[in-house]
Amino acid sequence: MTQQEFNKAIITISKDKLASLPIAGYPGKIVMIDNQKKLEQAVKNLNSMPVIGFDTETRPSFRRGQSYKVALIQLATPECCYLFRTNEIGYPKELIEILENPGITKVGLSVHDDFLHLRRVTEIEPHGFIDLQSYVKEFKIADNSLSRLYGILFGERISKGQRLTNWEQAELTESQQAYAALDAYACIRIYEFLKEGKFNPRESKYLTLPPEPKENQDKEIK
Repeated sequence: MTQQEFNKAIITISKDKLASLPIAGYPGKIVMIDNQKKLEQAVKNLNSMPVIGFDTETRPSFRRGQSYKVALIQLATPECCYLFRTNEIGYPKELIEILENPGITKVGLSVHDDFLHLRRVTEIEPHGFIDLQSYVKEFKIADNSLSRLYGILFGERISKGQRLTNWEQAELTESQQAYAALDAYACIRIYEFLKEGKFNPRESKYLTLPPEPKENQDKEIK
């Protein structure tokens, strides 16, 4: 590929190719935060981290006009993911302080949507966030879903089988916890992989030239 072609090229994975990849698993430890004692230890550990992964989960709605509050906030280090059950413990100041601390980098995907949901239930001014949807563009990656980004970089697919979970239910199964943890863990893993220079866009098997605009195709036919 010439330099001129590379300048135009994008990195994208097809739906079929993504579906053919092996399913990713969450490799770390999971800690459910549903009481004050667990909260204090989790906050202590998270405050010592320069970068953490971030995600939220909300009970899905199947009726028009019906909506629910954020039920789970996931904050992940490379080794452990903490699941804060906000439907049970609310939004303690210690948790809000992490989300507002500009000294801790929080990495998520489409974080603006998460902020909108959080601001419906608590006063919060998030700082120190990096949105992967914007960050990956520096590496010519055109896709912006977490599963596609993970597939491009690591050759594994994040299953969405637990997406419709009722995150407010009394107990979350191990597979539901792993699903939630993987989303936050994937964010920090993607960010650090790219930041550390471990991805070379030129060498990606998914590097391709975008299709010509239809108007250009019509000119060629004529």
